[in-house]
Amino acid sequence: MAAPQQARIEARVSAKQKRLFERAAEIEGVTLTDFAITSMQRAATSVVEEYTRIELSQRNQRAFVEAVMNPPEPNQALREAARAYSRMK
Repeated sequence: MAAPQQARIEARVSAKQKRLFERAAEIEGVTLTDFAITSMQRAATSVVEEYTRIELSQRNQRAFVEAVMNPPEPNQALREAARAYSRMK
């Protein structure tokens, strides 16, 4: 079985930042590399989740649920699009 590919990340930090990171890694009982990777993973996951999350006001939530539960009748344009799609199959 082949070893997973790995990529390298490098960063320049101040001496003060490095001491802080090293202290935090020591407190958690992990290497500085493991601490950095875990911290970046958590931060990246949080940013991506925040970016992809859809938040709706209560009014918009109600409108969305209403549209899903009681969809309006299809209009002429939608019926024509459905017929065109059916002909493509």
